[in-house]
Amino acid sequence: MVDLCGSPICSKQGAASCAWEGLFDSSTCMNHILVIGIAALITIVLAIQLLVRIPRSGASARQLVASSSPLQLAGVVFNGCLGLIYLGLGLWMLWRNFSVDASVHLPHWWLVALSQGFSLILIIIAFSIRAQFLGMTYVRIWSVLLTIYAAFVCCSSVVNMIADKDVTMKGCLDVLFLPGVLLLLVYGIWHIREDGNGGTESILYKPLIAEAVDDDTAESENHITPFAKAGFFSVMTFWWLNPLMKVGYEKPLEEKDMPLLGASDRAYNQYLMFLEKLNKKKQLLPHGTPSVFWTIVSCHKSGIIISGFFAFLKVLTVSSGPLLLKAFINVSLGNGSFKYEGYVLAVTLFVCKCAESLSQRQWYFRTRRLGVQVRSFLSAAIYKKQQKLSNSAKMEHSSGEIMNYVTVDAYRIGEFPYWFHQTWSTSVQLCIALAILYNAVGLAMIASLVVIILTVLCNAPLAKLQHKFQSKLMEAQDVRLKAMTESLIHMKVLKLYAWEAHFKKVIERLREVEYKWLSAFQLRKSYNSFLFWSSPVLVSAATFLACYLLKIPLDASNVFTFVATLRLVQDPIRQIPDVIGVVIQAKVAFTRITKFLDAPELNGQVRKKYCVGSEFHIVIDSGSFSWDENPSKPTLKNINLVVKAGEKVAICGEVGSGKSTLLAAVLGEVPKTEGTIQVCGKMAYVSQNAWIQTGTVQDNILFGSSMDKQRYQETLERCSLVKDLEMLPYGDRTQIGERGVNLSGGQKQRVQLARALYKNADIYLLDDPFSAVDAHTATSLFNEYVMEALSDKTVLLVTHQLMSNGEIIRSAPYQDLLANCQEFQNLVNAHKDTIGGSDLNKVSPDRTKEISIKETNDSHGHGNRYRETVKPSPVDQLIKTEEREIGDTGLKPYILYLSQNKGYLYASIGTISHMVFLAGQISQNSWMAANVQSTDVSTLKLISVYIAIGVSSDLSIVDLDIPFGFMFSIGASLNSYSNLGRFYLASAKELMRINGTTKSAVANHLGESIAGAITIRAFEEEDRFFEKNLELVDKNAGPYFYNFAATEWLIQRLETMSAAVLSFSAFVMALLPPGTFSPGFVGMALSYGLSLNMSFVFSIQNQCQLANQIISVERVNQYMDIPSEAAEVIEENRPSSEWPQTGRVELRDLKIRYRQDAPLVLHGITCTFEGGDKIVVEDGSNWSMGQRQLFCLGRALLRRCRILVLDEATASIDNATDAILQKTIRTEFKDCTVITVAHRIPTVMDCSMVLAMSDGKVVEYDKPLKLMETEGSLFRDLVKEYWSYTSNGNI
Repeated sequence: MVDLCGSPICSKQGAASCAWEGLFDSSTCMNHILVIGIAALITIVLAIQLLVRIPRSGASARQLVASSSPLQLAGVVFNGCLGLIYLGLGLWMLWRNFSVDASVHLPHWWLVALSQGFSLILIIIAFSIRAQFLGMTYVRIWSVLLTIYAAFVCCSSVVNMIADKDVTMKGCLDVLFLPGVLLLLVYGIWHIREDGNGGTESILYKPLIAEAVDDDTAESENHITPFAKAGFFSVMTFWWLNPLMKVGYEKPLEEKDMPLLGASDRAYNQYLMFLEKLNKKKQLLPHGTPSVFWTIVSCHKSGIIISGFFAFLKVLTVSSGPLLLKAFINVSLGNGSFKYEGYVLAVTLFVCKCAESLSQRQWYFRTRRLGVQVRSFLSAAIYKKQQKLSNSAKMEHSSGEIMNYVTVDAYRIGEFPYWFHQTWSTSVQLCIALAILYNAVGLAMIASLVVIILTVLCNAPLAKLQHKFQSKLMEAQDVRLKAMTESLIHMKVLKLYAWEAHFKKVIERLREVEYKWLSAFQLRKSYNSFLFWSSPVLVSAATFLACYLLKIPLDASNVFTFVATLRLVQDPIRQIPDVIGVVIQAKVAFTRITKFLDAPELNGQVRKKYCVGSEFHIVIDSGSFSWDENPSKPTLKNINLVVKAGEKVAICGEVGSGKSTLLAAVLGEVPKTEGTIQVCGKMAYVSQNAWIQTGTVQDNILFGSSMDKQRYQETLERCSLVKDLEMLPYGDRTQIGERGVNLSGGQKQRVQLARALYKNADIYLLDDPFSAVDAHTATSLFNEYVMEALSDKTVLLVTHQLMSNGEIIRSAPYQDLLANCQEFQNLVNAHKDTIGGSDLNKVSPDRTKEISIKETNDSHGHGNRYRETVKPSPVDQLIKTEEREIGDTGLKPYILYLSQNKGYLYASIGTISHMVFLAGQISQNSWMAANVQSTDVSTLKLISVYIAIGVSSDLSIVDLDIPFGFMFSIGASLNSYSNLGRFYLASAKELMRINGTTKSAVANHLGESIAGAITIRAFEEEDRFFEKNLELVDKNAGPYFYNFAATEWLIQRLETMSAAVLSFSAFVMALLPPGTFSPGFVGMALSYGLSLNMSFVFSIQNQCQLANQIISVERVNQYMDIPSEAAEVIEENRPSSEWPQTGRVELRDLKIRYRQDAPLVLHGITCTFEGGDKIVVEDGSNWSMGQRQLFCLGRALLRRCRILVLDEATASIDNATDAILQKTIRTEFKDCTVITVAHRIPTVMDCSMVLAMSDGKVVEYDKPLKLMETEGSLFRDLVKEYWSYTSNGNI
């Protein structure tokens, strides 16, 4: 043993205690013998097992060696590199022994390095082989044994470094050995799945509708991101992104230029993975509710572990900097360990900085990618949840709040993974830093620790306040967004009532409340920032004072090791407020989303799609239903209804009697509290309030069904849409605006009817479908649609006439009700009263019938068939594609931003403050560098001046948080004009702009789906709409994914350049003779150089973030630049306070189009309405349509205006109520001008004048009696048609 080790090892103490201590000290021969023995044993056993198992498998090399997961790949690559470095170190020691006369390194030193290197190489060969060939148990046992071995090696090296207060290359490799083997342990224990391929959890699921995959889909699938197929080198260097960056540099990027996301990043696969994990947890916890948070964590544990490994590697590499700096200062003092140590240190510095860059870039990229996956999954989960949300849950979660869950909360949670590893890596980095500080300044390190602890403790109450203010802020945002949404939806009403100013004040008050909580949150954040930004100065002051008091000498070596260590941890420390803010925001957002995902759902057991041989389609037995699920307050009670297949049932009743609720109960929308209900067959539903989807007319009619030309043509004819489509500029390819803005009420209703008819369902639920159409169209629809097209279908038709207070009064055929039911007789008499007082009886019934039959026959002629337009259908019709800026907009958006609310003042203060802060930091270190070795400056003076400069500069950071991101970007602004910066920004700006427009598409589709949820469920189109949502979510995630990948692409290249500059500078220092630079300035230069990467990255990140976020200013400015209507008040044209005295309305050649380049909808209307003439819960969803119309009429009556406009104001009201209202209008508005738009003839018969229109043109305008006497009058024909309609009993 003496020959092997070179000296006796137990000469002064007992053999037993000596041997025990020697085993756990990596500098002893005893420890080395043990490690060499274990390494040799591992090598021999692994070699034998591989030689036996591999030939037995009979597999080719390609089949044997394959990466089944990123975790396996990371473990193999990391340990392989470590093994090669061990081998290189051992060979270098051996070479040095041969190159000099004496043995510099004893045999056990190079033997232990070589044995560890060989064993690691063999280990990575074993773990590179697919698990199925070696066996799952084999891999798992070896991973556990290796972890125990690595833990022993790591601990013994740590013990030695702490004892000797020295860090060696061998010690660093031993410390890295443990995390490398831990990767293999995680892979072996948790990540290998029991499948044939030894695969991982990154399962690729089938598409939602597999049958729908066609050639176009196959072609698009080939356009998948290169990242999905990228190799190890390409992934590590972001080389896969080069083609997209090149395209973006050559031309502005468009949505079509971006490849699709990989399968594992798509929303649907993430959603399925979550459901799979959730179901497994539910099986394990049959009586409990699995945590959504921990389910998400379990879905992404491999990604979290891998990114965490890179975060840990970054901490280790960045912590090596101060040690290298200390060694460099020793070299500059002439205390180097060997001749070429300076060159070796320069090369080592370059390798460490490159490793730091690679690990940090992978850390950030992988956590950002993880955030996108979580965000996409949550967006999909929220959308899926709203499809089946119960009515009681809708009361608690409004559409505005649901929009916030997707557009705000899900995005904030998506940001959390990026910051997650900061929570623990900062702590680890602080611990390592404290160890280095202890090595440098001894017990004075305790002062640093005390200041850090006090800083964290002082932050605790501020963090609680931040959490409170963030919750209040989110609540205020929900209220304000809901108010804005309602105002935008009903803007037409607000303008007609001149309520813009009032609602503007309401929203401004809500914004003030939101601003109050926002200000409170940001103010506490600025307190946090001040606390943590000042902490490095406080730490250095406390430590140097402790050194003075403890008589610890200060020299260039320990001072700048301390400064370098402090500079490396100050950025993570300063980010603590941001980390706390993000954690708080994510916690609040996750609580809100979890509450929504746990909300009650609809019971989907009402409907049975297929009931073979069933005679009855709808059976309700003693059924009671309540919207709020309260048995004591039923909305419908004691309902008994049996509907046979093919029967036509009319549901009658007054306003608010529960007719629409009965249909909703059949649909399964209203919770059942008593009795039973059974529905058999496919259903189609036509809502009373028409829901029209944004898209073409054809899209709305087909509604996901395939095109059958003949059936489609018949549908158009049955729904009286032929003439309407011929009027539209692009026929059935005409784009319909949001909520059908460019269609009339009757057209929207008929599009709904066409949608239902084309579906070819078994049961049709029609909720007052004829209220918005004229008598002629109503007759045509009733005869051709209900009685002919639906002749063999089961139909429930709601009209205004026999339910009362949520109960069915009578159920019988029409004639029986007329003879035996007083309530029905009252309704019929009320209808006759409305037409009896008019002059309709002057029209001959026979003549009317003749006209009606003639027109009906004409509708079947070939000349009335819809011919598909030959005009091309442009993408940009009424719904204009959202605009976005293209290219570099220069300083314009920044100037716009700074022009708001004293922006220039705050920006100037922030800039000056930051410059003072930087100048103070440089002055501090320059003072220390110049005088640390000087004998003329006492230690007390050296420390005092250092602290004084630090405190004066630290006071300048109080205002730093005002324009935080703006100020940090200034340091890197010059770089943006370099070739690399321009190459990046050309793509990044377009990607962020596309991200903004695609986010709007997600929000619009969600809002539209919430509004039409009942219709979507009735047609069983939930899966199709969910698939569309997934597509939009992925389209939104794509540009965001490429944007943050581009950021990492840029930073990695810039970091590599800065590492090269730093290493070259260090190499030059090593070349120059000793004494050329003072140790103080060597230490200062290298301490700044070591933090160059971090500061550079920090500034570049802020610049990139600012350049991306300024896109929001562009988008807001685009909206603000939309041409507005004339000012509310024009002083020179302001009328007198008594205006209008008579209520006279004059139209002169009025032409209206929905948009500047859209076709005219009104073609030169010229007419005059004389004064006094009579002419033609959220959204109130808990009221019937009739009740809402009555409410609006009451609101109008209270206004007492000189001009009253009634646009189909009584269409959803029964005849009796309508008669009362018409009488009220005649008496209460006798001196007012009343303009009525109506299809009911009795409603307009007592008006002073009648304006008849067709195809957007005035056909006639005269007194009603005069028009009635005019042969060929359009109004006369409408009256005759109405008389025919009523005389035939079609009430």
